[in-house]
Amino acid sequence: MTDETSQPAFDRRMLEALICPQTQSRLEYDVKAQELISRAAGLAFPIRSGIPVMLIDEARALD
Repeated sequence: MTDETSQPAFDRRMLEALICPQTQSRLEYDVKAQELISRAAGLAFPIRSGIPVMLIDEARALD
């Protein structure tokens, strides 16, 4: 059960189906940051309300 301050959980099984839209490489799930990481592209895609936002324009560049 979730309370009002927690976000819906990301379904890890989605990782099997999702790929980086830029490089078509596998993604890593960063639980703490709630992001999907593409090391090949150097991008982190946000997860909002349990839904991954797979738009390059919305991704954060990795340090």
